[in-house]
Amino acid sequence: MEGEALHRCARSRAEQLPAAVAEQPFGPGSQVYKVKGKVFVLLTELAGRPIVNVKCAPEDGVALRGAHADIVPGYHMNKRHWITLNPGGTLTEDLVEDLVTDSYLLVVRTLPKAQRPIDPDAEQSYSR
Repeated sequence: MEGEALHRCARSRAEQLPAAVAEQPFGPGSQVYKVKGKVFVLLTELAGRPIVNVKCAPEDGVALRGAHADIVPGYHMNKRHWITLNPGGTLTEDLVEDLVTDSYLLVVRTLPKAQRPIDPDAEQSYSR
């Protein structure tokens, strides 16, 4: 998946998720998606190439980095809990959408139950 397609895919999926809000706290070159004030996706550029940062479980991050050359530890993020998706040939639209969704659900699970926009364990509330 090429860079602009990577950003479009991640942005499109993030915008479908309940209570997701887009912000540009770092200026016009970066877009952050939050749920209830907590970041779950960062779209930015690195050396002129679009990248996407998503949150992930540490064990999933290890597996994903091992399986995909285009997935690396999170750029400017906690490398244990975030991964960076780079443009290239190994990422599919379905994988990017799944990773954005998983990132969102990880964040929602950390919210107090009264603040959760969805039940993160009820598949129908966030499925594509």
